[in-house]
Order: sequence, then structure tokens, then C-alpha cells
Amino acid sequence: MDMTANAPIDISICICTFRRPQLLDLLLQALSEQDRDGLALEVVVADNDPGASARPVLDAWQARLPLPLRALHVPVPNIAATRNATVHAARGEWILFIDDDEAPGEGWVRKLVQAQRTFGADAVFAPVLPRYLDGTPAWILRGGFFNRPRFATGAPITSHDARTGNVLIRRSKMLAVSPAPEAGPFDTAFGRTGAEDTMLFRDMLAHGAVFIWCDEATVSEEVPLQRANLPWLLRRSYRLGQTYVLSEIARLSPLGRFRRGGWLGLRAAAQFVVAAGLCLACLPFSRIKAVRWLRAASAQCGKLSALIGHRYHEYGN
Repeated sequence: MDMTANAPIDISICICTFRRPQLLDLLLQALSEQDRDGLALEVVVADNDPGASARPVLDAWQARLPLPLRALHVPVPNIAATRNATVHAARGEWILFIDDDEAPGEGWVRKLVQAQRTFGADAVFAPVLPRYLDGTPAWILRGGFFNRPRFATGAPITSHDARTGNVLIRRSKMLAVSPAPEAGPFDTAFGRTGAEDTMLFRDMLAHGAVFIWCDEATVSEEVPLQRANLPWLLRRSYRLGQTYVLSEIARLSPLGRFRRGGWLGLRAAAQFVVAAGLCLACLPFSRIKAVRWLRAASAQCGKLSALIGHRYHEYGN
């Protein structure tokens, strides 16, 4: 759609995509149908695939999306650098992150903005609900392994529950906490492992930012069949254990890192023994409970491996 390049923008909807052209197409379709409620919106998409697999979809939507669409190519796989590219290309006062495998519910933008105005927040986080495909194993559905915590609208949010999958953020607050705003705000050192968002949100909270929850502004996320299995669940838990430890020690001095890392390692070793034992105890009676404890044990393995230097690269593979 032909729009004036210098027109003021209220919200930049930022999407990072990696080899999901069909899901990206569905997302752009859903965004074209969103109620804008008088707000000036734009869409910024950064393709992190070296092969630029999103280009045909973006080219097709350039002509028909009823919003300005800015298409970027970030060829070196790094989720933090890709997020940074969208933030710096964005012209809005607010950044609204949504993942390329998600789809917004009705009134998504309006509900987030209403919550922000009501509570005076610098960031508004909202639910990401799993969207299962036919053929998903019944034990996966019963176990709720892809469910995430939800809170009452207006509840304060810490970095523990802060994610970039569905969040409205004041752009100036993001850039203010970066030591090099032209290169940040996301730390590219975490661009292959993940936790780049955790680091940013920790820094924002330390600088007095206000984070709240909006339970009505839902998006759904497709759970592909290749994720609906035990090996993937264990890999995800392992990676989350790693990123937890890495984010805990990243801002510390060498001595502080040694002390904190030592304590985290001892605790993880003890928790592994407990989790493994409970997994074995539950196995004869409940597969779901056994899997939950096995995931906890896998997370402890991730923590310990991070402390000895191993890095699991979730992004760019």
C-alpha cells in the first residue's frame, strides 16, 4: 500500500521470521484484519534466513497490506540482531512484538493499548495460547506442556514471565537501557542461545520500567508435530536451563560470576538428583508426571553444562 513515508506512526508491529513463509503469510493476513482503533500502525518484518525464504510472501503483501510494510533481511542467523534490526527500522513510539508462528485474536491491538493507558505501563505482556494440529499425541494435550502462566489484567510482571512473543513496549525505554543504543537494545551475545529478551527486560526493570499483564489480548501459537514429542520437550528444558544460568551471571564481575555460578551449580546438582528420583517414582503411575520431572532434570543438566562452557544454539539452525 502506498503510504507517506514521513507519516507519524503510533505502533510498529515487529516480526522476526525464519523459514516459516506459510505461517508468516497467515500472520500478515490476520494483521490486515485487525481493528486499528484510530491508531497509525506499521508492520516491520526481518527475515533471518540467509536464503531469504520470506521474500516472496513479503513481496506479495507489499501491494495489498492496508498498513505500511517494511521488509528487512538479516542474513546472519542471530535472533537478537534480528530483533534489533526491527527496533531500529521502526518509526512508532511503541513496539509490538509478535512471532511469525503466532496469530492475534480479535481486538488484539486495542486491548493492549487500553491496558497500557489504564495502568501507565512501559510494557504490556499478554498470553500466548498453544494451537495444536491434528495428530498431536493425546498425552501432550493432557499434560499441558505448551501452556504458559496467565495473570489477572494489571498484574505486575517480572523478567521471569516477560517474553517477546506478545508484548507492547515503549521504544524509548528499550533504547535507554542499552549501553550502545545504535547496536542494541537486545544483547547479540545471546543471539544464538536465547535469553536476549530476558536480559533486556531485566535491565529495563532495573531502570524503573513498569511491566503489567493484559489477559484479554491473546495470540495463538502453532505447535508443529515435530515439537509435540518428548525429545523436543527435553531439548527445550535443557536450553532454558542453560539460558537461566547464563542470564544470572552475565552482568556480574568475575568474582561474582564465580560465586554465583558455584552456588547455581551446587543447587542444580541437588535438584537433578531429586528430579530424577521423582521421575522414576512417578513413571509406573503417571507418564505425564514422570515427563514433568524428567524435564526438570533436563533443565538442571542444561544449567550444569552452561557452567562448564557448553552452548546449545536454538536459533539459526
